[in-house]
Amino acid sequence: MNEIAEKHDIIKSIGVESALEQLAEESAELTHAALKLSRALRGVNPTPISTTDAVLALHEEVNDVLLCVSVLESALVSLRSDSIMSNKLIRWEQRLNEIHGGGSGNAVGGRD
Repeated sequence: MNEIAEKHDIIKSIGVESALEQLAEESAELTHAALKLSRALRGVNPTPISTTDAVLALHEEVNDVLLCVSVLESALVSLRSDSIMSNKLIRWEQRLNEIHGGGSGNAVGGRD
């Protein structure tokens, strides 16, 4: 069976509503993994897991979320948009430049 058919079968089996619930659950787990990694990297509020394990957990949860999105896209329209992400990236950079006093719009992250 190919990947597209497998995704359709999942939706047929559990329905869009359950797939959305799965996305929400995996998103919560991604949030948890990101916070754990942040704690491991910062070291101010120590966590018992190593930075390596925290990165692996983040990697796993990111892929779980992407898989859920992909399964949902097999039933709905594409949920991803390059133009929306591009606009959000520009706004993010503008906010950072406002805070850090960047003048050229390219000061964040050392890009010129």
